[in-house]
Formats: sequence, C-alpha cells, structure tokens
Amino acid sequence: MTDAREAIPDTADASNVSESGGPVPLLDPREGIPPVVADADAFAEIVTRFAAGTGPVAIDAERASGYRYGQRAYLVQLRREGAGSTLIDPVGCPDLSALGEALADTEWVLHAATQDLPCLAELGMRPTTLFDTELAGRIAGFPRVGLGPMVESVLGLTLEKGHSAVDWSTRPLPEPWLRYAALDVEVLVDLRDALEAELAAQGKLDWALQEFAAIAAAPPAPPRVDPWRRTSGVHKIRRRRQLAAVRELWQLRDKVARERDVSPGRILSDAAIISAATAMPVGATALQALAGFGPRVHRRALEQWMTAIDAARVIPEQQLPPATAPHDGPPPPRSWSDKDPVAAARLAAARAAVSALAESLNLPQENLVSPEAVRRVCWTPPAAPTPEAIAAALSGLGARAWQVELVSPVIARAFTESRANVQPRTGDSGTAG
Repeated sequence: MTDAREAIPDTADASNVSESGGPVPLLDPREGIPPVVADADAFAEIVTRFAAGTGPVAIDAERASGYRYGQRAYLVQLRREGAGSTLIDPVGCPDLSALGEALADTEWVLHAATQDLPCLAELGMRPTTLFDTELAGRIAGFPRVGLGPMVESVLGLTLEKGHSAVDWSTRPLPEPWLRYAALDVEVLVDLRDALEAELAAQGKLDWALQEFAAIAAAPPAPPRVDPWRRTSGVHKIRRRRQLAAVRELWQLRDKVARERDVSPGRILSDAAIISAATAMPVGATALQALAGFGPRVHRRALEQWMTAIDAARVIPEQQLPPATAPHDGPPPPRSWSDKDPVAAARLAAARAAVSALAESLNLPQENLVSPEAVRRVCWTPPAAPTPEAIAAALSGLGARAWQVELVSPVIARAFTESRANVQPRTGDSGTAG
C-alpha cells in the first residue's frame, strides 16, 4: 500500500503531528459550533448557502438507535467549501427535499453510506453520486475503517467519539454533542481526497467508483420477511409452537414500541422473549418467575405478554410458522455435503480461490464478491461453467463489472479442479456438476 498521507490536502498534511509525534486531537470546528437550524427561515438560508458552495458536500446523520423506534435522523450535519458547516434539526425541519434538490448534482461524501442513506431519504434527500469513505478504506485495504481510525491513520488527526451512542432525540442537544457532530463532517472531504489518491495509486479507484455508483442507484430495501426471526437466540427454539410464541411476543412488542416511539429492546428484551417462548408459562405468576419478567414488571404488563403466549398456544397446527424461514436461494452450506457433495466441493474450492484472490488484492473477501452470489453460482452452476458463463451468472446476481472480471476466471478454474477431485455418489439427485 502506498502511504495515503502523501495525498493529504494542505489543510491536513504532515503538520498534523503533535510535539510528542502522535496524531493531533481535533477539538473544535474551524468556524466554531454552527447554530442548530430548526425553522423554515433558517433552513431556507442554508439551502441558498449550500447551493452556492463548491465541490463535494460532506454529510452525516445522527439517529437515536437503542432509544427510539425506527432509524429516523435526529440531526443532520453538512459541510461544503464556501458554505461552511451546518447542523439541521429534522424535528423542526422534517422536509429537507429543497436541500436535496440543491445538492442533486453534487457528490455526497459519507462514511458508511448505507447506514445513513435510508434516514436521509425519509427527509427527502437522495444522492445521485457519492463517495463512501468507509468503503473506500475497505477497498484500499485499511485494517480499521471506522471514521475515527481512518481519520487518524490517513490524516493524522484524532476525533473524539464519546457521544456516538447517546440519545440524539434529546432536546435541547448539549453543546459537547453538537461539537462532536460538527467535527464528524469537518475533515470528511479531506479524507475523501486522500483516499481517492490512495485508491488511484493502488489501481483500485475504478473499483470503488463502481461500488459507489451501485449504492447511489440501489432501490430502497424491501421489507424483511418474518423480521421476528431475527430475534437474538431464536436458533435455540426447536418447536414450531414455541416459534409461534416468539412471533406473537415480537409482534406485540413491536406494536407497543411503535405506539410509544421507544426502541423495542427497552420494552422487552430478546432474551425475555426467548425465555418465555421456551417455557410457555401458564399465567402471569409463572411468567414473572422467568428471566426478563421480574418483580419490576407491572401486573398489567405481565398480562399483556400472556395474551401473546396464549394466542400462540391456540394457533391451529397447520398455521404454525415453519421451522425455517422461507427463502428462494440454496440451502445452508452445512447441509450441502449430504444434499449434493459435488456442489459442496464446488463451494469449498470457490471459497478458497476467492479468499486467496482477495488476500492477494489486499481487500476483504466480501467486498471482492458477495458470498451469497458465490453460493448461488456454486449451487446452480451454468451448464458449461466457463469463465464467460460464470461471468454472466454473477452479473445477473448483481456483481459489478470489476468483480465479474476478477472473480469469474478463478471460480471457473475452481469448478474444474473440484470436478476432477470429487465424484457424485451413486443415486445422488442433486444438481449436476
């Protein structure tokens, strides 16, 4: 890897070294903490100011994960050359579409863009082009890609990260939190410029640009199927009626959390849901004896949770949820050796080949190609698994051109080698190799 610090702009160059030789703490925004924009008039001024700015715009958003229901933004931070920085309160300004339109032709610079884009879209802000500094760091091979570590390793500055998990729905927001929020976009464009130079030096810039374009063009994620199956510890549940209890408790918790605008985990923990579904208690007294339903839980709340358990108890057998989530892809890889040993051999060989290629390119395997795409191609390979046929299959699964070009030949070669080493068992009815 070339030294990314060679590409650091003048605003964040080698002078960012303390007298002790370590990185320099970034303590205050250059122009001070900007006032929080919370009304229509102030917002209109921001739209005019940022529309007149130049170059990319750094954008970040703060949510109240763990405190409030959903993932809405409670603070939006922006910085652009010629416009300075701003902090916008989405509670007072819930429609930011005018700002989104003013920045429609501007490159957005975000860190971990896929985390912030959904809540920004809710406010009417959607980018047409973007640069994701976290993803750029991954492709460039940096071992730590959080914003703080990236700013430190690339720009020689340290960011204070102590307020990342606070309740951003708090009003008024304390000054230290606002300082932290403003600093998150203070050097984001500087980081972007340095990473662009680093990627270009490694010959990876086009790869990153293809990834950024895919993120910007991606449609909103569809609603999850059976989201209750993501309850932590649900893998411990073996019986379908117990699964029904997990579902009923999860759905009731979600309803209550939405109505109260509180994080579901603050209403009832996942561990409590699993405990109740496992025990299937009869009556509020038995429920209160379980972990998560102790003496602090009000009797009325206990009776509320019992309605969910009782509802699961009387569901007809044919209406109970299936033991595994419905899916249209291949089965779990752990079952491949029994279902189709030839496919299992293909998968093992392809994984090893992709892993070796990723290591040689100094980037994470999952960024080289989606593991799900590899599984699907291995389970249902082309009739003639040539590099061209595998390239077409990967493209159909959403792989970008750079990924297809690099990965298709090594997967084709892995398929050939696996076929030579493993023969299907007599009577196997799995997919043909």
